[in-house]
Amino acid sequence: MTESLANPNAGIIEAWNTILYDKFCRYEHLLIEGLGKHGSQIFAHYPPTEGMKVLDVGCGFGDTTVQLGQLVGAAGQATGVDCAENFIAAASKRCQELGVENAAFIVRDVQVDALGGPYDAAYSRFGTMFFNSPVAAMRNIHKSLRPGGTLNMSVWRRRQDNPCFFVAQQVVEQFIQPEDKDENAITCGPGPFSMAGPDMVSDQLQAAGFTDVQFIRFDAPLCMGKSIDEALNFARDLGPAGEAIRLASAKATSLVKEIEQALREAFTQFQREDGLWADSSTWLVRARKPH
Repeated sequence: MTESLANPNAGIIEAWNTILYDKFCRYEHLLIEGLGKHGSQIFAHYPPTEGMKVLDVGCGFGDTTVQLGQLVGAAGQATGVDCAENFIAAASKRCQELGVENAAFIVRDVQVDALGGPYDAAYSRFGTMFFNSPVAAMRNIHKSLRPGGTLNMSVWRRRQDNPCFFVAQQVVEQFIQPEDKDENAITCGPGPFSMAGPDMVSDQLQAAGFTDVQFIRFDAPLCMGKSIDEALNFARDLGPAGEAIRLASAKATSLVKEIEQALREAFTQFQREDGLWADSSTWLVRARKPH
């Protein structure tokens, strides 16, 4: 049996553990600063209490897991889970360097693997949008929670409400179409806006066994780069625009100068003295496992 047949998410895991990991490392400072604003809002609206045992889903570099460990205190425990071994290695290193003793990390595919527990709560900052089968993944999270436990997550709202990503996507789509995708390119999964619709996400959570689903909108400016060159590189490497360019690399390579010039012109509207800033918008979601 091939790996892809043994695990339907093998290609996605490979992408996150190789190509996307390398790109995330390149822009770690922008991602942690920008995404951190949304992550901190999850903790502000749905804070864990001291002594809790919590799970951080799609923990990435582990900065949210470290925060959770600090919030639950010495009597609590934070466990970060990610499908990519390289992210878990980076998260573990961060935790050790900061001297956080009540945080640990595990490599698991949240959609199919046992997650341990039972946990009092699960948190996820943009870690739930890339599952091929989101209901299966959330059902697995549900299984890992104690009765009465909660899932608390941030997910991107509509791409139209996120010009920090959408403007670059619109520019790239003038040059690259879905049919230009390279035949053997591996993907990151459904994509960052797959959970933008609250009705659909509510249905998914309820199908996974959750109740009391709540949504809070949160908007904040996001730094796309400290300079137009950094913002340009960020857009070409990450987000929907970067994914489109990567998946159609053969055609994109031949149009690189045209795409770059169009992006530069589109980004002038976002320039400030301290960098390029555009609006970002998320849903802060909470759901509960019934007693």
